[in-house]
Amino acid sequence: MRRMITRVLLIVAASLAFATADARAATERYNVDPDHSMVVSKTTGRFKDYTGFIEMDPEAKTVKSIEAVIQTGSLDTNHGKRDTHLKSPDFFNVEKFPTMTYKMKSYEKLGANQYRTKGDLTLLGMTKEIVLTGTFNGLVPKDPMGNSRAGFSAHGKINRQDFGMKWSKVLDNGGLVVGDDVDINLEIEVIKQK
Repeated sequence: MRRMITRVLLIVAASLAFATADARAATERYNVDPDHSMVVSKTTGRFKDYTGFIEMDPEAKTVKSIEAVIQTGSLDTNHGKRDTHLKSPDFFNVEKFPTMTYKMKSYEKLGANQYRTKGDLTLLGMTKEIVLTGTFNGLVPKDPMGNSRAGFSAHGKINRQDFGMKWSKVLDNGGLVVGDDVDINLEIEVIKQK
């Protein structure tokens, strides 16, 4: 009986050892790589220097025109080496094209606070029509300084190749270092001109 219990305990111990080894083999630890988090994930960035205006009817929540000028050299992805490459002739070529512009051509109200605009985006000397879908987030008739303010969100997508951004690098597995689709996300607050 004692031998039988010992055998059972040995079998159980061996099974646990193999199970533990299998569990260890099934999980691996990966640390974040801040320098290359754009290869199989999305990288976000923003332009810190821009001007623009929106002409609108705040009561009807409709927009008549939108224009913007963005300084391409103000791009910030929170990674200096990547920003330097993105500002080079491989991408934004900020020395030759220091600005990109947007000018709305048409506006469509989709719902109470929802809208869609079509407009011309000029980047790297090329002009292409893009679509932005957005939300009118609200109006503050009078802030503490006596100003009237409104907020908007908008989203769209462009293909960087459409604007001549051809640089890419193929990985060993056939994937690309940089994808072609670029998501545009805008969070804008405007102040009424006096």
